Amino acid sequence: MRTAIWIGLCVVVACGDDDETADAAVDAPGRDAPGVDAPGVDAPGVDAPGVDAPGSDAGGGDGMFFPAGAWMYQNIEAASVRPDSDATTQWLVDNGGWGVGRLQIDFSIVVLDADAEPRRTFTPTDDFFRPDCDEVPVPVPLGGMLEGEDGYECTTGGDCHLIVVDWGSRELFEMWRADIGDTFNGGCLAVWDMSRVYPPEGRGEQCTSADAAGFPIAPLLFYPEEIEAGEINHAIRFILPNDRMRADLYTRPASHAGGPRGPAPAPVYGSRWRLKPDVDISPYSAGAQVVLRALQRYGMALADGGNIALTAASDRNRSVGWDGLLEPRDLEGIEPTDFEVLDTGPDIDLTFDCVRTP
Repeated sequence: MRTAIWIGLCVVVACGDDDETADAAVDAPGRDAPGVDAPGVDAPGVDAPGVDAPGSDAGGGDGMFFPAGAWMYQNIEAASVRPDSDATTQWLVDNGGWGVGRLQIDFSIVVLDADAEPRRTFTPTDDFFRPDCDEVPVPVPLGGMLEGEDGYECTTGGDCHLIVVDWGSRELFEMWRADIGDTFNGGCLAVWDMSRVYPPEGRGEQCTSADAAGFPIAPLLFYPEEIEAGEINHAIRFILPNDRMRADLYTRPASHAGGPRGPAPAPVYGSRWRLKPDVDISPYSAGAQVVLRALQRYGMALADGGNIALTAASDRNRSVGWDGLLEPRDLEGIEPTDFEVLDTGPDIDLTFDCVRTP
């Protein structure tokens, strides 16, 4: 008997490039927003002083941002496959494949630890959507930075994610299009309660977050400490161009979609993919094999629109760097048809009528 698995709830961005550090073409997490350019993708192994790494340098301490029951920590090796899985993966191969034509890694998203500085209020911009987004004070650690920036000012026109973890209060703050100079302006802010296992609709049906699928970002990134330790124990965020995702639909674990405009059988926003167990990972580097094993055990979830498929955390604020562990093209050669698309429940029509979860 076929059984559908629930993999349901809860970011970000993706940077496209011609080599390791070219400009991004990413999609907004809001209402059918167009793609924007976001230059400044970080090369691995760049140090930035003055910022503590999250979770004592372990991408969440024990690697867990949420309780063990959260969807991203569930092993999916035995999960059922969607009936259209083969058609979907073959369609993607036939229509451009991964966003830059190869399975590549972006290293631009910075995850910060909250410090003792007072939380700051912000002025919502046109990129703030109600009732999807949260208007509350935000921790802004000294010496921190936004995604793709050297500080807190959004100068590049990119997604400029601000991601801050407050381990004391068990809150995860993720903001899209932050811009902090003399004033603090911000787009959509999603505040996640890390003590909670969210329901299938996450923060709310038809509700976005700092990522268009309504996911949290930080728990779906992978960290250099995980690669060094030899194990990633959670699902991984991935993205595709909007014209390579099926129009007007999403599926669990998503609660929302951005601007998908592809035909059937293009991939569905939010879908969870599993690397086939018979894919030979032995030719790949040791670091790449850690990622590939995680893709076989925990899979990857389609989180947003953009070009570079996989997203790792920046090492600019971490004691362990990416140099010698993993390079942007270390997964090149893995094709969409090396994956199966899992049956996570029915597709949901996209309406943008957000109803927040209590």
